[in-house]
Amino acid sequence: MTFTAKLKADDEHGRLAALKRYQILDTAPEVEFEDIISLVKTVLNAPIAAISLIDSDRQWFKAISGVDVTETPRSIAFCDHTIRDDRPLKVADATRDSRFSGNPMVTGAPGVRYYLGVPLRSPDGYNIGSLCILGHTPRDFSEGEIKVLQSFASLIVSQMELRLVSRHDTLTGTLTRSAFDARLRSEFEARDKTPKALLLLDIDHFKSINDTFGHATGDTALRAVGAILKKNLRESDLIGRYGGEEFLVLLRNVTPDVALAQSERLRRSVSQLKLPELGGRRLTISIGLASYTESVTSIEDWLRRADKSLYDAKHAGRNQVVAA
Repeated sequence: MTFTAKLKADDEHGRLAALKRYQILDTAPEVEFEDIISLVKTVLNAPIAAISLIDSDRQWFKAISGVDVTETPRSIAFCDHTIRDDRPLKVADATRDSRFSGNPMVTGAPGVRYYLGVPLRSPDGYNIGSLCILGHTPRDFSEGEIKVLQSFASLIVSQMELRLVSRHDTLTGTLTRSAFDARLRSEFEARDKTPKALLLLDIDHFKSINDTFGHATGDTALRAVGAILKKNLRESDLIGRYGGEEFLVLLRNVTPDVALAQSERLRRSVSQLKLPELGGRRLTISIGLASYTESVTSIEDWLRRADKSLYDAKHAGRNQVVAA
């Protein structure tokens, strides 16, 4: 298996950050990963196969077949042992292995006897999880079988990298509209009661910028606004490019007053930009703010409120924030 960086085995903080960057934990099943698991089971003749991701205190399965479970405590995860090394972990008979003989997955359901796992390593050298097969009777593994599993693991990491790229706007580095919509829908359907707010931002007179200075300068303005959003917002907030010159932001755990103050800070930060490409012309944004309340009936309703606030901000003179 070819890695692009040497294993960083003693940096748990960095490992978890690498895992979070993929934005894959707790996402819905995806056919690309399900298909890989199905192939692994068939090719290696295994009753159980899984793509396991190791979070701080749990093992979460992006895809699993052969057992009905979505996650386990990290403390009982065979794969937690796999990520600590750059070599495959082979367990021919778990009942004879002191590390696993007392494991509840061995002593109880699903009655694991053999295990073969290979790490899923990010390009920057962090083992974020593993691809594994498990079975109910002792089994030895050939070098050929190990290489097959390693090849599938490489495919999974490549798929995760492609998945990440497809979810980010190449110009601004923010989420694409489809990726933002998916994350927002997941947030909304969870019916989390914590206060939150949507911000819909629009670069003022953007068509005029393109017409006067050219599309390359328009791209510079978009990148600059995206950079300010990423610099001034928290890692827990979501930022997406929602249209040509529009951005949508989800602020988590903020009261309406805090959301309004944060919106004003973003507006001021953009207005203080000095882009040489604009020849002294100021870059400004208008922001429509809609806090999440019990009266919000749907995502579409929430977005409509933010859009109405943005409309009011632009028609009131632009370069301002209006809250619903």
